[in-house]
Amino acid sequence: MPVSFSEISLTRGRVFIPPNLLQIAMPLGGIGAGCVALNGYGGLQDFSIRHQPDTTALPDTHGVLDAAFALLRMLPKGGEPITRLVEGPFPSEKIYDQALKGQGYRGGGFEGLPRFRECVFLGEYPFGQVTLTDPALPIKAQITGFNPFIPLDDRNSSLPCAILEYRLENTSTQPVKVEFSYHLSHLAPGDPARNWGNSRNQVISGHGVFMHNVDDPRAPSFGSCALAVNARPSAIKAMWYRGGWFDAMSALWREGSEGRLRGNDGGNAAEMQGRNGGSVLIEAVLQPGESVTIPVVIAWHFPNVPWGVGMAQPTDCACGEGEFCDPCWRPYYTSQWADAREVAEYVLSHYDQLRARTLAFHHALFRSTLPDEVIEAISANLAILKSPTVLRQENGNIWGWEGCFSGQGCCHGTCTHVWNYAQAMPHLFPALERTLREQELLRSMDAEGHITFRAALPDGPAPHTFHAAADGQLGGVMKVFREWQISGDLDWLERLYPAVKQSMDWSIAHWDPKEEGLVVEPHHNTYDIEFWGPDGMISSFYLGALTAMHAMSVAVGDVESAPRYLNLAEKGAQAIESLFNGEYYQQNVRWDDLRDQSLAQKMASINAQSSEEDHLLLKEGPKYQYGAGCLADGVLGAWLARRCQVNSPQNQEHVRQALHSIFRYNFRESLWDHANMQRAGYAMGEESGLLLCTWPHGGKPTFPFPYSDEVWTGFEYQVASHMIEMGWIEDGLRVVKSARSRSDGHTRNPWNEYECGNYYARAMSSYALLEACSGLRYSAVTHALAVEPRLDQEFLTTFFCTAHGWGTICLSQGALTIEMAEGELVLSNLIVKFGGQSWQKSLSLTVQTGNPLTLSL
Repeated sequence: MPVSFSEISLTRGRVFIPPNLLQIAMPLGGIGAGCVALNGYGGLQDFSIRHQPDTTALPDTHGVLDAAFALLRMLPKGGEPITRLVEGPFPSEKIYDQALKGQGYRGGGFEGLPRFRECVFLGEYPFGQVTLTDPALPIKAQITGFNPFIPLDDRNSSLPCAILEYRLENTSTQPVKVEFSYHLSHLAPGDPARNWGNSRNQVISGHGVFMHNVDDPRAPSFGSCALAVNARPSAIKAMWYRGGWFDAMSALWREGSEGRLRGNDGGNAAEMQGRNGGSVLIEAVLQPGESVTIPVVIAWHFPNVPWGVGMAQPTDCACGEGEFCDPCWRPYYTSQWADAREVAEYVLSHYDQLRARTLAFHHALFRSTLPDEVIEAISANLAILKSPTVLRQENGNIWGWEGCFSGQGCCHGTCTHVWNYAQAMPHLFPALERTLREQELLRSMDAEGHITFRAALPDGPAPHTFHAAADGQLGGVMKVFREWQISGDLDWLERLYPAVKQSMDWSIAHWDPKEEGLVVEPHHNTYDIEFWGPDGMISSFYLGALTAMHAMSVAVGDVESAPRYLNLAEKGAQAIESLFNGEYYQQNVRWDDLRDQSLAQKMASINAQSSEEDHLLLKEGPKYQYGAGCLADGVLGAWLARRCQVNSPQNQEHVRQALHSIFRYNFRESLWDHANMQRAGYAMGEESGLLLCTWPHGGKPTFPFPYSDEVWTGFEYQVASHMIEMGWIEDGLRVVKSARSRSDGHTRNPWNEYECGNYYARAMSSYALLEACSGLRYSAVTHALAVEPRLDQEFLTTFFCTAHGWGTICLSQGALTIEMAEGELVLSNLIVKFGGQSWQKSLSLTVQTGNPLTLSL
């Protein structure tokens, strides 16, 4: 029988109805563990569970029909039985795709089954909820999907599973018997060359089905999956009917619609081309108004990741046909759970706790009094952490793509300049973020100090055959300081200090050899090209990195180096003002007075017989610059300095003016008249958006830097949060609202803000909106807490997370209340600015879980 669970009530998120369900696909999975996606109609799609993306929403390319679906047979007292697929109406826009664009596939599926007529989706990540109703049916169904998301608990937040709670409510005036069955295809059938003959199915006593294979334990195909329910099944069918054509699905539908599911143990069929899926049946009688909740757990476990995912197979591989080298790397979950059965059993045995802790995080975040669009932007992009963008190795270390194409990762190696923007992981899972600093400084840096901005997978040295990324390398210096402030771990800082010093000194020597205080030599950056001469964007990184280095030098006792960094930062703060044109910072394109004379020499060689391209070079200077342009990332380094608690000496009033100009010149209420020969699909037509660069006073090069005419949500949130902090509150919120409005469910997926690939890491800049709006900042080094709300509110409630605990802070005119959901908060100093007043208190106390602290102001 089902077990009773409290309802998961979602009340604040956007409500989506047809046709705005079309693109919805919310990732359900663990950090670095892969995921499946809950779509807008209550079904599962995008089975990205084999350490690479699989986001086509069609049957996968591995020779397996990834199928997972629920059937509900309703037997009203005195009425005829009715059976429905527990999903909403199939969208007509997908029919052609499901016909595989001309019937190129004959595997059969469950898209054509009778369904509920009405469907509503409500998403408040990490929960997605689908409500299904039908005037002709006595039962209302509600599906709530999630995976444990618990700040600081990276183990339970990395479970390779998806959880679906099916809540069935009798809306009629008569008792209704319900027969609920869930069906999962064999996700790990083994080597297709053996015609799935290595697949095996077994009953998980009292709960469900374990499906695995007996391939070579080193083979990429070796793995397992499990279907389990947190209830007592009436029947377990550990293996589906085998046959040709559409037999398996036909048999399941007949059993589901005409009578009781026929159970079996999954054995006795080795000669029948292996096993193909398993099912469970739950029965209950619901009185009028009564409801029941059935939690379904789908787990997976694929321990071997082959060469080719993130790096190429070594040329000296001598494996013969049917032989396997040791896997390239193994995922983190293999160090915690032996197979999918163990994962499922772990989830079931800890279900109440995992559910309650995830709900506690959800409630803490969504009870925040910040604007709806802000909470939506913050929460929705947390899905990136649970998407195929993030991989986690057996030793626990994180590695990431920039984003994901439909069948492969995009732009490998936790790209330092893209991940500069991502602010969620350093606060919610700071131990994982520290592995990225170690990746950069201990494994991706050579003996000279050059950091490869694309790290190797698995952990190890990376080749140094390409430019260092100036924004990535200098940003990494600031982020070491951030990780120290968040963790308070001086030992960790002292261990990394020699490497970060080497990185900083290399940066000075390579990009500012005359120590002008600006990045002047050609410098690679996030636009995938090199800027020539100083610009506001990268030089703002330089000022922040130098300031962070001074503070870290003092902290570790490097008294000889500290003055140099401070003096150069102060010199740079003066020098960068030469780039401020009274409205914003621009670029001073230079090539003739640099140490790198390659471009100057090329210029000198151009003559009358040279090419058209060469003459354009002579006229305009190097390609792909922005010169007099107003760059949305023009003070990006100053923004990152604030994120890292670095007190950059850059003129903050000029930073403020630059942000005002960025909104004035780059934000478009409509892009109808905007010409974009680049990637227009991020924002176009009547949509609004913030352009990456404009030339309000002329001077746009014939060939400006790539992407300059595009709109990226990752930099929109960066600019918006910075604007809010600097007092441009209405304009900043307008940018956030614009970005989220484009993800309307029909045109784009609200839980997938793509750029170069799906679930693009840069979009996690949205987490900075939490700090920007609340003015919340905490240092575990000094144990100082600052709360300085920027919005005009009578009171503030906000979620917060430190390295040692998380919870909520409530602020009114007369009091501040700190409530820890988990962990503790050590306080030595409190600064509050609210309602035009300021308070500062010296304290010596620790706030513990279960003991809220209220301080009178």
